[in-house]
Amino acid sequence: MARLAGVGRAAVSNWRRRHADFPKPVGGTDTSPSFALGEVEDWLRGQGKLSEVPLRERVWQQLAGHPAGPVPALLHAGCALLLVHDRHPDWLAASAVSDERMARLLPDLIEGVLTPRFGPPSATRAVHAPAPPELLPSAPLLRSVAELAAELGAPTAYEFLLGRHLDANPRQYTLTPEGPADLMAALAGTGRAGRTVLDPACGTGALLRAAAPGPGDGADCRLYGQDSAPELAALTALRLALGSAATVRTAATDTLRADTFTDRAADVVLCHPPFNDRNWGHDELAYDPRWEYGFPARTESELAWVQHALARLRDGGGAVVLMPPAAASRRSGRRVRADLLRRGALRAVIALPAGAAPPYHLPLHVWVLRRPGTDAPSAPEVLLVEAGGGTAADGRHTDGRDPGAWPPVRDAVLGAFRRFEREGTLPEEPGFALSVPVLELLDDEVDLAPARRLPPRAAEGGADELREVRARLDETLRLTAGLTPPEAAPGTPDTARWPLTTIGELARAGALSIHPGHSATAGLPADVPVLTEHDVLAGTAPSATTPSATAPATVAPHATAPSATAPPAVGAAPHDPAAQATDTPVRTAPGDVVVPVLGGTAAARVVDEATAGAVPGRGLVLLRPDQDALDPWFLAGFLRGTANNRQASSYASTSARLDVRRLQLPRLPPAQQRGYGERFRALAAFEDALRLAGRLGERLVRGMHDGLTDGSVSP
Repeated sequence: MARLAGVGRAAVSNWRRRHADFPKPVGGTDTSPSFALGEVEDWLRGQGKLSEVPLRERVWQQLAGHPAGPVPALLHAGCALLLVHDRHPDWLAASAVSDERMARLLPDLIEGVLTPRFGPPSATRAVHAPAPPELLPSAPLLRSVAELAAELGAPTAYEFLLGRHLDANPRQYTLTPEGPADLMAALAGTGRAGRTVLDPACGTGALLRAAAPGPGDGADCRLYGQDSAPELAALTALRLALGSAATVRTAATDTLRADTFTDRAADVVLCHPPFNDRNWGHDELAYDPRWEYGFPARTESELAWVQHALARLRDGGGAVVLMPPAAASRRSGRRVRADLLRRGALRAVIALPAGAAPPYHLPLHVWVLRRPGTDAPSAPEVLLVEAGGGTAADGRHTDGRDPGAWPPVRDAVLGAFRRFEREGTLPEEPGFALSVPVLELLDDEVDLAPARRLPPRAAEGGADELREVRARLDETLRLTAGLTPPEAAPGTPDTARWPLTTIGELARAGALSIHPGHSATAGLPADVPVLTEHDVLAGTAPSATTPSATAPATVAPHATAPSATAPPAVGAAPHDPAAQATDTPVRTAPGDVVVPVLGGTAAARVVDEATAGAVPGRGLVLLRPDQDALDPWFLAGFLRGTANNRQASSYASTSARLDVRRLQLPRLPPAQQRGYGERFRALAAFEDALRLAGRLGERLVRGMHDGLTDGSVSP
């Protein structure tokens, strides 16, 4: 309801208490009630709090409230979208009749598109045509889904619904975010035509999707997936079939215990296996022929998946497996690791930034493997890469949860790996990459962790760069001293009696407009800067960008779900013309004021020429003042007042949210505003100088520690 009306959740709770005619729950529990969408929509519209429910939101509410649950609803929706996509005239004919008649017609029509895409019906095929009794409750949803497909396209419509489901149930699924998935697919070389790609633990299909050709290409590509969860195998099959023309086969069985694709020799295997699984089949699989490199210990389920991947490759084929860092050094796995090295099956171990994929607190590893041919010589060296400490170019810490951090990580890792593949060795890049002779790794531990083998990166470029950092710090400290605010003078009694107005009133009067930040950036060209909440709080340049034109649409990691149409404005009534959201995100212009609305921090930033042109990201609200009536620095300065933020904030059990429309300003003439604005501008310059001094000081201290410990700086 809060999303529909564009308000905070606390406002909805207030409405329930204050309005006797508020809709009554139709299900759920006392603490988590469910309401009828139609009744809520009618009530909101009657109260003037709603103009129209966006189609995407309406379809999502229908799916989430499906009587059989969201997963069956997603499967039915995916089957209908595949029919809409592949045989649209058949869908039009079937949907032109009553719901009961449509439910009887659809099973045969759906089977007519499932068989060409997934093969004839069988016990192992993951997707089956629903029976008429199952489809009848879904009939209204399917009609709405087809309408959404007409607006967005069938693949995008399904990605949206699947993404919202994953985002709403983050604890039920282990996702592989777009950055690591794209890197793994690139390391495996999945871009070539005629590839056969297998994911034996496919989950929601992120890795196969990263390897899949585009919708109009790659009919000769074959994608195979298997997962022990039937619903995941089915959702993945529909996702892949809608997103590409490749042949898709998925199966819903336990891969290690009951492998469906024993007769397939894949060109590429991509895998994000379950970690730390002690019930992987150790006792019943002791004599399985897949254990060519040694029988894995009960605690080494990940090494069982590595050997399964190698067993399903053709000679010379490549596998890329996401691994926990402990698998590189646990004593119980050293014999298997040693045999992988001796026979040339392990080509590279790449440490990713922490936060790349769940569990987010660990810097996961990527193992790049190759199935040795019968006459192929073993590789004399193995590549070790430490991408978690930054790229080879800058060496700065990389946050794996930041999508904007992945392009440089991807480019640096792929560059090092391709040079290594081409030449068989790699010159040492301190702190980032080196190739190590296999004989050096075959010691008592067989420890493959890159951090333990890589020499340290030179301390900030050595003593010369540290001198430069120190000089910049001296200059910044002098500047900071000059910017220190003058001694505070007491206020006058008049200030306590200023007439006040609110941001909401100013918006209605046309003195400013309110624009919400966006998590989705559809409609924008590639590589547009995105201003994040962290950038505003830290006073830094935009740190993220919109996805590149070649990158596929994806589901966000913890959020990887594409959001619904953004609400009209944070805390704004949707019928307010000054606060209407558009499908295309607004871009910043000089004089705009950007305000974070989550977390309870009092902050506001005036956009300058360097920040102009960026898109405000999620958790931000952009205020665009009429600068003839409102001085931007006056506006930003008063918005940062602690008392002002306190009275405009609402609180949930674990977070705070700022209702921007309730923030207050004094009614002052422009000349008086400019006086305050100049003082606020000077305070912002002082704050920026303090931040820069802090960053330079941290860099100098870290560089001195590193230099003294690695010998590049003398005491």
